[in-house]
Amino acid sequence: QSMPNGRKPIQTAICASQNTIFQFIKKEIEKGHQAYVVCPLIEDKQGAMEGILSVEQTYAEYTDAFGKGAVAVLNGKMKEETENVIQSFKDGEIKILVSTTVVEVGVNVPNATVIVINNAERFGLASLHQLRGRVGRGNSPGYCILNSVHKDNKRLIALCKYKNGFQIAEADYALRGSGNI
Repeated sequence: QSMPNGRKPIQTAICASQNTIFQFIKKEIEKGHQAYVVCPLIEDKQGAMEGILSVEQTYAEYTDAFGKGAVAVLNGKMKEETENVIQSFKDGEIKILVSTTVVEVGVNVPNATVIVINNAERFGLASLHQLRGRVGRGNSPGYCILNSVHKDNKRLIALCKYKNGFQIAEADYALRGSGNI
């Protein structure tokens, strides 16, 4: 099995340096491209686990680094604004879209070349593979940055190693087993 026509291979890497990630995104934006940044939480909650990046916190960091006009937020709680935000991203007005996994399916922006997945170790292999599929849809190569301090995480290593869904599914089965019926 192969990828859909016209898709470019996506380079995937584990990186825990926010500075390195910002520099990489900056270079892609300078080339005229856009980026997704996916977070496991919408907002910072009292007593939330240390080191888990929320959409709220990430949006603040990215607006500090790239300016308010370049960054927008998307999450499952938003109803009316969702279409406007996605349209602004498609039109290239927004350079960086910070969101939850709501972008996992149905968002097609060929100009987006980078997806950063914060706390990537908190996501399953199938979700990570789906998210990675948001980039590499245009004429330029795609990049998936797994933002995680867990460099030895077997799921993240598998995602870096394998590109197609069948290999991912086999790796997932090998790591998790078949489950119970």
